[in-house]
Amino acid sequence: MQPTVYAGATFHTLDPALGDVAALAVRGERIVAAGTVEACGKAAGASAAEVDLGGATVVPGLVDSHIHTAQYARSLISVDLHGATSLQQALAAVRSHADGLPPGAWVTGGGWDCHRWPVPVQPNRRDLDSVVPDRPVVLPTIDRHTLWVNSVALQRAGIDRHTPDPVGGEIVRDAEGEPTGILREAASSLIEEPDDPAALPGLLRSAMDRLLSHGLTGVHDIDGADAWSALETLRAADDLPIRVHKLIPRVDLQQHIDAGHATGDGDAWLRTGPVKLFTDGALGSHSCLMTHGFADQPDNHGIAVTPYPELRELVLRAGSAGIAVAAHAIGDAANHQLIDVFAEAIAARPDSPLRYRIEHTQYLQPADVQRIARLGIVASMQPTHCTSDIALTDTMLAGQDLACYAWRSLLDAGAVVAFGSDAPVEDPNPWLGIHAAVTRQRADATPAGGWQPHERVTLDQALRGYTVAPAYASYSEHLLGRLRPGMLADFAALADDPFAIEASELHAVRVLATVVGGRVRWSA
Repeated sequence: MQPTVYAGATFHTLDPALGDVAALAVRGERIVAAGTVEACGKAAGASAAEVDLGGATVVPGLVDSHIHTAQYARSLISVDLHGATSLQQALAAVRSHADGLPPGAWVTGGGWDCHRWPVPVQPNRRDLDSVVPDRPVVLPTIDRHTLWVNSVALQRAGIDRHTPDPVGGEIVRDAEGEPTGILREAASSLIEEPDDPAALPGLLRSAMDRLLSHGLTGVHDIDGADAWSALETLRAADDLPIRVHKLIPRVDLQQHIDAGHATGDGDAWLRTGPVKLFTDGALGSHSCLMTHGFADQPDNHGIAVTPYPELRELVLRAGSAGIAVAAHAIGDAANHQLIDVFAEAIAARPDSPLRYRIEHTQYLQPADVQRIARLGIVASMQPTHCTSDIALTDTMLAGQDLACYAWRSLLDAGAVVAFGSDAPVEDPNPWLGIHAAVTRQRADATPAGGWQPHERVTLDQALRGYTVAPAYASYSEHLLGRLRPGMLADFAALADDPFAIEASELHAVRVLATVVGGRVRWSA
C-alpha cells in the first residue's frame, strides 16, 4: 500500500502528549507520524500520496463495545417494531411484513415496547394469530429478554400447558394454565428459529457498511457461533472492513477451553474475547435481579438467569483456562453478586492479565461503584439505554437507593467505562450515545437539564468511552484508541467538530469518511 499523508483537517488525537495536529502519515496499516504537514510528508517519503480532507475534523476510530452484529444484520431485513406506538400499529406492521414473505417463511424481527403503548400490557399469541395464523411469528421485545410468539410458533416448539419453566426462564400462562405466547429469559431458547448460515456473511457485510457510515471502525461482538463463522468467512476473503473483538457464547465455553483458545488470541482484525454470561434479565421485562421488588410488582425481584453457584463455577473455570468473563448484569443484586464472584476470581489468580467486564452495569448499590474501580473491572455501558429507560427507571425503581447509569461516578472512582449500543436493541450510531452520555437527555432535549445530571460526562470522556476504553477492554491499547505513531490508522473524518458545537447537537454529527487500517472503507 502506498504511503499516504492525510491533511487538511484538525486531528483530535486523544493523546495528551500530542494534542491536536494538522496531519497524519500512514504506511501500511499504521501511523508513522502525527504533527505538521511538513513533518508527516518527510516521514512518509517522496512517494507518498496526499489526501486532503477538506477541512474535516478527525477523531480516532470509534468502537462499539457491545453489539450483536448478526442480530443487527438480520434486523435490517426483518419487521421493525421500534416505532410502534400501540398494539394495533405493531400488528399492522407484522401483517404487512408477513404479506411480503414467501410461503412458510417465519416472521421475525421485533423491538416492541408495550410500556410505550396507550395500554401498557404485554400482548398475547391470539393477537398475533389474528394477523398471521398460518406461519410462526417470533418477536423479541426491545430489550430482547422477552419473546412474543403466535400459536404456530408454540406448536412448532412443542410448548403447551404441560411444558415446565426452564431454569432461569418463564413461560407466561393465563388463568387456565395455557401459554399466553410470552416467553421470558431462558424460556426464549425453547424457540429455535430456522437459519441460513450461507446468507449471514453477506448480511454482515452490508450491516458493516452502515456501521462504517457512523464512524465505527471496530466492534465487540456479543453474538454466537454463527456470527463467528461468518466473520471468519469475511476475514478469509479479506473482506472484513472493521475490527472485531469476538466474545465467546456460554454454550461454547468448554469447546474453546478444550481447543486451547484464550482471550486475546487472533490478530488485529478478528480476536478472541471473553466468554459472555448472563446473571439476570432486563428492567422492562421485570427480570433484572433486584434487592428490592419493582414498584408495580413488589414481590418480584427479577430472575437469576444463571444461579449463583453455577455463575461462580463458570467464572472460575473460564479464568483458569485463560478466558476472561463479560457478564450481563443490570439489577443491583445481579451486579453485587457478580462483583463478589469477580473478586474471588481475581484473588485466585492475582498475576493473571485477564480483564473482567460487566455488561450494562445499569443499577448499582452505591458502595459497589468503588468496588468496581478497585478491582479493575471494566464497566461496559450503553448510554442510549439510559435515555430510553428514564421513565421506566423513575416508575419501576422509585424510592430505591441506587447509582443509576453511574458512568460519571465510575469514572471519578477510577474505573474504565467502555461505551456501546447493544444494537439492535438501540441504534448503533455512536453519536447518539455520545449525546446521551454528555447530556443525559433524549434527542428532543428532554428532560430539561438532563436526567440525574450529576452523572453527565464531558465530551472528552464520552469520546474516550468509544475509543480509549474499548481498546483497553480488548487488550489493544497499544494499537487502538489514539492517533499517534505506531498505532493502527483507524479514524473517522467528520463534517462537524464535536468540540465546537453545542452538546445538544452531538447526536447529529455527520461522518464524511471512515478509514480502517489506512484505507478509506466508507465515504459519504
